Amino acid sequence: MSNTTSLNIESYRQAVEIQRIGSRAVQQAQEESRRLNVPNVYSHNGTLYYELPCGGLTTNDPFEDQVSA
Repeated sequence: MSNTTSLNIESYRQAVEIQRIGSRAVQQAQEESRRLNVPNVYSHNGTLYYELPCGGLTTNDPFEDQVSA
């Protein structure tokens, strides 16, 4: 196996590990938001979706009526 192939395999392994860590961090943040009754926000094809604390999804911004500090 050439050095280039070894580097590519190691790069791939590192990328998979970084993705695993990032996915776990996102999952933990979503769980914390649910626990704190804060909507999770997702974007799909340019549309924002809000996962409400009750579990429902909406495209209506639940923060729209709140006054910013």
